[in-house]
Amino acid sequence: MTTNTEQRQAIWYVTGLAEVLAGPGSQDQSDDAIVQFDRYRQTRTPSPPNASPNTLSHTARRRLDQWGYVVVDDVESLTAAEELVRSVGELIPQYNGPLTHEVLARTEAPGRHPSPAYLALFCHRQARRGGGHTDLLDVRKLVGALDADELALMTDAELHFPGPDGGVRTTMLSTDADGNTVTRFSYNLLTDPSRLPLGEAGRGLAHRVSDLFRELRTSVLIPDGSLLIWDNQRMLHARSENHDRSHRLTGFWTTDWRRA
Repeated sequence: MTTNTEQRQAIWYVTGLAEVLAGPGSQDQSDDAIVQFDRYRQTRTPSPPNASPNTLSHTARRRLDQWGYVVVDDVESLTAAEELVRSVGELIPQYNGPLTHEVLARTEAPGRHPSPAYLALFCHRQARRGGGHTDLLDVRKLVGALDADELALMTDAELHFPGPDGGVRTTMLSTDADGNTVTRFSYNLLTDPSRLPLGEAGRGLAHRVSDLFRELRTSVLIPDGSLLIWDNQRMLHARSENHDRSHRLTGFWTTDWRRA
């Protein structure tokens, strides 16, 4: 069974996406679209009490809601970047260890309940020797490329995502209390030979998603002094390899002040 407020549901309906369709990561939508992301119309408090004056602009927030990611240029410092992230939601402690350059598509911390609403990367120094991109894929594009059996694995088959407090048992596509899709995906979990939680079908799905990710992804090279924020419950992500040891990033996990 699913946990807390998340419910299994085979179909989600898209509303309020007219402006999303003009974005760079857009695709045609219909009334029976599989997934729903309607962040902009949520009515909860959009910022914390006593918020810093250094907050994400309305335009940047709108773009984040529409496209699932936004790059904020000319952020003066790491402190300023943290203030911008805090204007989106409450910071979440990350797992121990350094920021990794993972090349496999995933959502972050799928075993947390709830999983981080947003991830952010502040770039101190951009990679100078190639690579170093953050690759993103909107799950709306992904589900449009999957066949019926592959999609059913994501909407109907429950699996256990390890994490704090015993992890989470749910589907890879579920819904939250606001009716929005929550995406959880881990290539490593689906292909772990000691587990194979969905058997060979799950392993095949992992490879299929990985192939589609490489084909359909958007690659973002964050400029020096800029901040990339993306919706972790909507976008699969990966980091491309690079060998520039002077490339420096600081990562953040955060909630969304507007979500349940």
